[in-house]
Amino acid sequence: MTVTPMQTEELHLHLRNLTNDDYDQLKVLMDRVYDDIGGSWPERTVRLLIDAFPDGQIAIDDDGRLVGVALSLMVDYTTFSNPHQYDDLVGRRETILNNEDGDALYGLDVLIDPDYRGHRLGRRLYEARKDLCRSMNLRAILAGGRIPGYQEHADSLTPAEYLDQVARKEIHDPILSFQLANDFQVKRLMRKYLPEDEKSRGCATLLEWSNILYEPAERIIENSRTQARVGAVQWQMREFESVEQVLQQVEYFVRALSNYRSDFAVFPELFNAPLMGLTDQSDQVAAIRFLATFTERFKQELSRMAVSYNINIVAGSMIEVHEDEEHSPAYNIAYLFRRDGTFEQQAKLHITPQEKREWIIEGGNDLAVFETDAGRIGMLVCYDVEFPELARLLADDDMDILFVPFWTDTKNGYLRVRHCAQARAIENECYVVLCGSVGNVPAIDNLDIQYAQSAVFSPSDFAFPHDAVLNETTPNTEMILFSDLDFSKLKIVRNEGSVTNLKDRRKDLFMLRRTKGLH
Repeated sequence: MTVTPMQTEELHLHLRNLTNDDYDQLKVLMDRVYDDIGGSWPERTVRLLIDAFPDGQIAIDDDGRLVGVALSLMVDYTTFSNPHQYDDLVGRRETILNNEDGDALYGLDVLIDPDYRGHRLGRRLYEARKDLCRSMNLRAILAGGRIPGYQEHADSLTPAEYLDQVARKEIHDPILSFQLANDFQVKRLMRKYLPEDEKSRGCATLLEWSNILYEPAERIIENSRTQARVGAVQWQMREFESVEQVLQQVEYFVRALSNYRSDFAVFPELFNAPLMGLTDQSDQVAAIRFLATFTERFKQELSRMAVSYNINIVAGSMIEVHEDEEHSPAYNIAYLFRRDGTFEQQAKLHITPQEKREWIIEGGNDLAVFETDAGRIGMLVCYDVEFPELARLLADDDMDILFVPFWTDTKNGYLRVRHCAQARAIENECYVVLCGSVGNVPAIDNLDIQYAQSAVFSPSDFAFPHDAVLNETTPNTEMILFSDLDFSKLKIVRNEGSVTNLKDRRKDLFMLRRTKGLH
């Protein structure tokens, strides 16, 4: 029977699972595609495969005509990620060796009707296989790939040399080139994989596509969360008459964020600075050290709130003076109070000229990523986010969320922080939460003007908003914002994004390393 190639406007394609009723059409298709290696499988073999693993047999039909098929098995990853033969999958008596307890998908065959080539049906079948692998929480897709183009180069190239030239696109192989274009990696060369495959000289590639969302069974329960909700407080500076008034306002926001089932409550840099108004302003060094006398009380109360309201609190920053150290230096420190009662701290590392000049603040020396029950986080206080090396070091330690509490007086100062924070989200493929304060307290030096627009930034790719801004507040208005952060999207963009900034760094040209003191 002669079939005229289909025009696009004539197609009526349907993606579905293969059934036993499809065998007659499948036999015709396999005979046409595999005429050089024996043609179709026996009907009994196909029925065994469908019965053993029905979800793994994917078909495309055009108004009932079978035009594309992908056949798959379940296998043990450890066994089949090492050299093997085709007969290890389909036994010599043509029995299907499907492993119901397997942790990987094995791609047996992909067949496309020659009359339908050019419509990217193979890519459609490959994507369906990837979706199946993800939905079943399997570790990877493995495949033994023929290299039929090798027959034209066997006299001049070894199989390994041929693979290398195909990978560099110096040679086109009808199967391997397609598999490489679909994100499969060649793990090794396998000899005698399919001895009757004369075009490939019996050789095949061992290919792998890794499921970056895979969670081992023993970790599914403890790592089942793939999302976190962040609540940020765009805090208004105002006059307070006591520590209790500040804590009352803080607890109001913590309670509100907890009621909305937020995983994090975020406050700005030096959110308790209005307490400096309770002392004389003639000596700013004395005023900032006076503010530090309240820090221990805040730490105790914030830790209590984190536990009581079942929420992790990123407490912006507060001033600490280490009285037991020589010359008693003052530090600007951000805190993480976990809802399990533990806490962490991250000192501001880069101190602004104003902080040095007016308050004699010193920079810390340590930098770390902190584990929480809602993701791995980093904290960079305001000016620190303008130094890209810090966020990159945190990203190298698998940070998911970067919190940036800030305090800026003018819009141009704010925009420095904002633009740098957004750059950190893009270049490190992470979420960045920017949280600032608004309002003014004329009675306190350095609190006469402020500008802030808090925001949550994402990487810039198809899975995220077009402007890479998940949420943002109204400028200069006290309010809270919420954003739901999806960590699975981070995994995908880091491995399969339009660009992959973290993976594509030229480490052969430049390296980033920590020096003494930066742990």
